[in-house]
Amino acid sequence: MRPKYSDNKNQTTLKEALMAMVEHYRLKGGLNQTRIEKIWDKTMGPSIAKHTTQIKLVKDKLFIDLNSASLKQELSYGKEKIIKILNEELGAEVVKKVFIK
Repeated sequence: MRPKYSDNKNQTTLKEALMAMVEHYRLKGGLNQTRIEKIWDKTMGPSIAKHTTQIKLVKDKLFIDLNSASLKQELSYGKEKIIKILNEELGAEVVKKVFIK
């Protein structure tokens, strides 16, 4: 006869197991990089996305490469807003600093 699930105290949910695996294998940085790349177009809009050549997340710093000098200038004034928008979309404080080049 199979034991009841409620009797076994060593069980975890699938979400908990996956999160433990992500932490153990240090995959969080790569997952956050991928998530930022996916939401960049939606959160920043098509005009900014069109001029973005590369987005790189290193620890809590986001490096953005743009091919438009005027857009670089404009976005450099809104770094705090970029951080706020991305962190809200990600649901956690992933980005703490933004560097635009």
